Formats: sequence, structure tokens, C-alpha cells
Amino acid sequence: MVTWPPGCGLVGGAGRCSAAECDRQSRPAAWAPRDPAMVRAGAVGTHLPTSSLDIFGDLRKMNKRQLYYQVLNFAMIVSSALMIWKGLIVLTGSESPIVVVLSGSMEPAFHRGDLLFLTNFREDPIRAGEIVVFKVEGRDIPIVHRVIKVHEKDNGDIKFLTKGDNNEVDDRGLYKEGQNWLEKKDVVGRARGFLPYVGMVTIIMNDYPKFKYALLAVMGAYVLLKRES
Repeated sequence: MVTWPPGCGLVGGAGRCSAAECDRQSRPAAWAPRDPAMVRAGAVGTHLPTSSLDIFGDLRKMNKRQLYYQVLNFAMIVSSALMIWKGLIVLTGSESPIVVVLSGSMEPAFHRGDLLFLTNFREDPIRAGEIVVFKVEGRDIPIVHRVIKVHEKDNGDIKFLTKGDNNEVDDRGLYKEGQNWLEKKDVVGRARGFLPYVGMVTIIMNDYPKFKYALLAVMGAYVLLKRES
């Protein structure tokens, strides 16, 4: 059984309707002619169905929820990274358990860009031949060189001298003025392992700050804009 015309509420054969009535019945329920005064006032868009407005509202709410979720997700990633770093500090005893070789002074043992893993336990003695990372007063960046001489006093205090494998002379020229030996308190850690060239990304970011900011921006945008799987 069909209606005629299409959309008319009267069943074919049961009655007839006028063209105006049929047109009125065939219109969507949410449709209504606009008031001419409203049109003149610039109130456009008032004829949109209520269901469409509800959809746009739902989309806005959904996007906000997704944004909040991604911001929270990004904060959790940063917090997790900090917790892992703090955990490594506790486990290794070193304030900087992972460092990057910035020069070629230790070639061929280590090359620029190598990533070093350090430990610094108090009970471990300093021995000649081992590679240490140490701080020098007046220098912001620690140095990684090899211990070439160890001098132990009668009271148990240890002093030692370092040198880069690729350098011609020892490190006395790098120490602060008047200092000829390093002490255990100067040690950041001892090299226990390394990954070749993995730290080149860090070097590039330090040499080219704009690249660093661009990379961080891309990573942040990726985390924030990534939709839930």
C-alpha cells in the first residue's frame, strides 16, 4: 500500500488532500519557514534541524574529552620518564646514569655520540685503566677520560689522574687552577657499557636548538592529536 502523493498521510483510495496540505505534510518535522523579519535581521541558520545542532554539540564535547585525555596521557608519559630516571639514579648510585660522549678525546674506545651507562657505588675503588666520568669545578659539562695514575694515602684517601686516550697529555690542564689530582667526590660514574652513536640526536639538539624545539613540538602534537585506538 502506497501513499500519493509521496509523503501524504492519506492512503491511496481513502481520500484526497490539496497540494498545499500534501506539501506541508511532506516537509520534515523540524522544518519551518523563516520569519521575513528574522531574515532581514541577518538571523541566518535558524532553520537548521534541532538534530543537526545536537550533533555539532556532541562533536564539540567529544573533541574536548579527547583533548583532555591526550593531555593527561602526555603528562603521564613525562611523569613515567622522570620516575624511570629517578629509579636509575637510585639503582646505579650515579647522579647521571646515562651520558653522551661529546668529543673524540676517547677514540678509539668511544666515539662522539656514543651513549654511556654509568654506575657510581661508594664501595667500588678507583683503579688505573678504568674509564670514569668526572666533574671539574668551573665546567658545566662532565668529562669522560681514563684513569692513568692512582695515589692512595695512608689514611685511605685516594687521588687519581686522568687522560683522554686520543690526547697527547694528561688532564691537569683541564682541572681547576692549582689542582693536580682528582678525588672520589669528583666522580660522576664509571663506564659500564655503551651504545654506539645513539646519542647523536642529543648532540644535534644541543648544536641546533631550533631542531630541538621543532622535534619536541612534533612529539607533543603527535601525543595530543593521536586518537584513542
